[in-house]
Amino acid sequence: MKQNNSLQNYLDTQRKIVDSYLRQILNRRDGIPGLLQKAMQYSALSEGKRLRPILCLSAYEAVGGQGKKALPAAAALELLHAFSLVHDDLPCMDDDDLRRGKPTLHKVYGPAMAVLAGDALHALAFQLLASTKKPGVIQEVALAIGAGGMIGGQVTDILAEGKKVRLPEVEYIHRHKTAALIRASVRIGAILGSASTPELKALTTYGEKIGLAFQVIDDILNVEGHEKHLGKKVGSDKLKEKATYPKAVGIEKSRNIASQLTQEAKRSIRTFPQFFRLQQIADYLLARIR
Repeated sequence: MKQNNSLQNYLDTQRKIVDSYLRQILNRRDGIPGLLQKAMQYSALSEGKRLRPILCLSAYEAVGGQGKKALPAAAALELLHAFSLVHDDLPCMDDDDLRRGKPTLHKVYGPAMAVLAGDALHALAFQLLASTKKPGVIQEVALAIGAGGMIGGQVTDILAEGKKVRLPEVEYIHRHKTAALIRASVRIGAILGSASTPELKALTTYGEKIGLAFQVIDDILNVEGHEKHLGKKVGSDKLKEKATYPKAVGIEKSRNIASQLTQEAKRSIRTFPQFFRLQQIADYLLARIR
């Protein structure tokens, strides 16, 4: 219980740090039209896990990083996640009504403003990434969200709707649409913290495994979770005939896969005691389906 309380306190503290920085950035006017600013704030400041920035900050600290050097990059990752959700929810994509327990951005501000707010969040994210003065970090994120990453995964996801899918196809979608940015989040924290080659290699594997596990868990929760905790309608994946792990292999096998991926993630960093928080985060994510 003490360990769980310690982790929860850590997650809450990190979330508050990220949220405070996001509010500071998103409250700047800088000539931004008022309606656009409100739309950006509505999406990026809505209640969420802040998983990607927390993983970035955790990796940064784990390899010896000190101070707030990784905070702009961590915030950028959350802005990019928000951008992807805004566009994912649009009528031309998944046409979702709820996100994080409240009406989606296009339901409140209209589709046109939602597209523009998403674009603005994307641009602001890269402005923050550029402030790190690390071209490798910018490239890391660009690759993770580009045609060979998140956007490519989204395209494949759309094309797979309503079709019979096999496990390799679902895994491809999840690795690109979700896991790529989570992997990048861990790697960016490690890079900014000047990780050693063995540390970066271990954390890369951890990011890959935990990123895929996270989406498998989300697939399961979309079948048997609660709307209050999920923040969107349960069963929406089935209704839209999405390519998911439960659809491809069933709930029980999906549970086993999520558990296996979590164990592989933890095993990849077990020789580094200083990575204990990342070990705990892996268990914390898996506990959502237990």
